[in-house]
Amino acid sequence: MVHGVKWLNGAALIYLGIQLLRTVKAFSVDVSSEQSIKDAASTAAYGMMHYYHGNESGNIPGKLPDTWWEGGAMFMTLIEYWHFTGDTTYNDEVSVGMQWQAGDGDYMPSNWSSYLGNDDQMFWGLAAITAAELQFPEVSDGYSWLSLAQGVFNTQVKRWDTSSCAGGMRWQIYTYEAGYRMKNSISNGGLFQLAARLARYTNNQTYADWAEKIWDWSASTPLLNTNTWNVADSTDVDDNCTSQGNTQWTYNYGSFIGGAAYMYNYTNGSTTWLNAVNGLLNATIDGFFPTKYGGNIMSDYTCETTQVCNNNEIIFKGLLSMWLAFTALLVPSTYSTIIPKLQGSGVAAAETCTGHNNNSCGVVWYNSTWDGWNGLEEQMSVTSILAANMVGLNTSGAPVTSTTGGNSTSNPTAGESDDEGSSSTTTKVTTGDVVGASIVTVVLVAIPIAMVVLLIFT
Repeated sequence: MVHGVKWLNGAALIYLGIQLLRTVKAFSVDVSSEQSIKDAASTAAYGMMHYYHGNESGNIPGKLPDTWWEGGAMFMTLIEYWHFTGDTTYNDEVSVGMQWQAGDGDYMPSNWSSYLGNDDQMFWGLAAITAAELQFPEVSDGYSWLSLAQGVFNTQVKRWDTSSCAGGMRWQIYTYEAGYRMKNSISNGGLFQLAARLARYTNNQTYADWAEKIWDWSASTPLLNTNTWNVADSTDVDDNCTSQGNTQWTYNYGSFIGGAAYMYNYTNGSTTWLNAVNGLLNATIDGFFPTKYGGNIMSDYTCETTQVCNNNEIIFKGLLSMWLAFTALLVPSTYSTIIPKLQGSGVAAAETCTGHNNNSCGVVWYNSTWDGWNGLEEQMSVTSILAANMVGLNTSGAPVTSTTGGNSTSNPTAGESDDEGSSSTTTKVTTGDVVGASIVTVVLVAIPIAMVVLLIFT
């Protein structure tokens, strides 16, 4: 906006008009054109990496400000982007960041324990198995991508908690973390998907058995209703997982859809898993592709309708986008249903990327215009949906396995020596633990508030 200017001459007005037109038309995509999709995805990815400083001197590879899990989601997005577009621009950043944050080969880096929940670690594991499946270049002097995924799996299954609700993964790893008393869909659905993908890649039945165990437990709780295919966000150990926090999010559905698709493919077309894929897919379409906006544009309506999405929530649609793309490849009968949803969302998402005269993307895709939001997360989701649209051009086959081209080295015992947060070492949560976690939360919230008040009145 121009401030303090009372008039503009004709040349200036013409210039501003041209710039406005360039801004409005600068970002569009033809989903029938491979080059158009690649160009649009490249622009979105470039905008995302503008916010990443882990490759700069003095900064930490793989770490984003105030978050740890988003680094894993970002690298997973870049791996998928590289695979579908062939653009190697960011491959070095991916390799360095994913190895730097690997800890002892299981994505449990001690420096970020305060950020670590089961779902946070799980996302890095999904990034690693994605690298293995898509044949992302291995790092000769680092951990193999497959072994990193196995390391995450091995540390997580040791936290399977039978002390409450007859099983399940808690949201958090440590008793002092707010949310430790909850078991949620993304922690369980994410581990289910990781197990299913490891089963398919390695052809090891142990992983498949765990996938079925996690699925069955989830379906025995309010988290996953296999009649209505409702996926709740969370449930509480204090009432033995009988209640539900029923907030609806795209990525919760996506975690289970993706896992079911991998199990369908692994079992060579099991009717059980096909029914699961179809049930979840239909519920996802009914819930997150509003008919009033044409029925083909994705929306996380829980936060978008009131414009209160936080950074985490802005990423969710991008995650679902790529998991739907993989589902279309792994379960061919879903292809004709999924592709129009990806294409409609891709076109609409691209049209939001007109912000700040630099192609900043927005949050709400169905508006088909920039909504004033911008950030790494907005760019990440748009990069994902655009890269996912390459599936509609039949330019890529299904993710590989160890017998169909995958060459990532297996280490079935990765992470076995790490008992951090395992159910055998986790102590019972007491009232004192809850009070302590609450006090810490209050203090962390109070400090920035006090600083703002001090700045205002001094």
